[in-house]
Amino acid sequence: MSEITDKTTGLQSENLYNQISLILKEARSKVAVTVNTAMVQAYWHIGKLIVDAQGGEAKAKYGNGLIDEISRRLTAEFGRGFKRSNLRDMRKFYQTFPIYQTLSGKLSWSHYLTLIRVSNPKAREYYVEEAAKGGWSVRQLERQIETQYYERLLASHRDEAEVKEIMAKNRPVNPEKFDPLRLVHDPFVLEFLDMKEDPALQEKELESAILTHIEDFLLELGRGFAFVGRQKRFTLEGDHFYPDLVFYNIPARCYVIIDLKMAKAGYADVGQMQLYVNYFNREVCTADDNPTVGIILCAEKNDTVIEYTLGNRNDIGVFASKYKLILPTEEELKREIEQTKENFKRLKE
Repeated sequence: MSEITDKTTGLQSENLYNQISLILKEARSKVAVTVNTAMVQAYWHIGKLIVDAQGGEAKAKYGNGLIDEISRRLTAEFGRGFKRSNLRDMRKFYQTFPIYQTLSGKLSWSHYLTLIRVSNPKAREYYVEEAAKGGWSVRQLERQIETQYYERLLASHRDEAEVKEIMAKNRPVNPEKFDPLRLVHDPFVLEFLDMKEDPALQEKELESAILTHIEDFLLELGRGFAFVGRQKRFTLEGDHFYPDLVFYNIPARCYVIIDLKMAKAGYADVGQMQLYVNYFNREVCTADDNPTVGIILCAEKNDTVIEYTLGNRNDIGVFASKYKLILPTEEELKREIEQTKENFKRLKE
């Protein structure tokens, strides 16, 4: 009986090996410019073959002896890249993305290795879409996942259906449906600035660091932002005013002003930002623009003071968000996200 089992296993191993070998040879024969896509597709097919050979989804976690044998033979013929852990990654890749047509030609195998470790399917779908449309590098993708960008996005007023709508539509927003909250999240994680949290830190230093890392800051802001300028001076009856950073969100068709505050944001900061927003709405915006959004990016804030200062949020586009210069721990970030959910619930009431 053992001899029959050994023969069956041997035939199964030989058959699986021949199929995988054929896939790899075909993939490697393609021109260099399509190697990345070809290898992603090849690894998906290899993962499927392994799952099928191990008895389907229900039994795919078993049969590691089969993977050991295939790994040994593939390494001998094709070289590095076919260790047992690599083959298990290919198996997980197929299990995570079982529909072949959903694979993106814009994402590399390294992208997918990062994505298969995202346990939340809806978060994973978001990262796939955004990485492909935004041309994210693997480092950028890893950074967004590590800082729980999707969860921070959800915390800021939106439910999963709204996030999906944002992903699907990259066209101008209808003025009647314009919601400034769609452009705001809290907290902003600015660990890429590589700055220590220092009481002596000046706003100009923070501003300069952001401009030095503007590509990373645009990634943190979200899709569709374009940098307009810093310290965009305007004058009212001889008094000069200097908004720190001005952006334009193309899909939302609106200006976004960001003012940096190293200390706790208070009612005076809200009043100043409201002045900036009002000026842009009257003097800068065209008839095709939606109302300007103002974000006070601060070290700390008093949500109750800000809420009472602003009054009716339905008519105002001023918000305060905290920034973090050091990447919070997972638990700290979860607490921040839960607090943001509570704050944004109040804004909707």
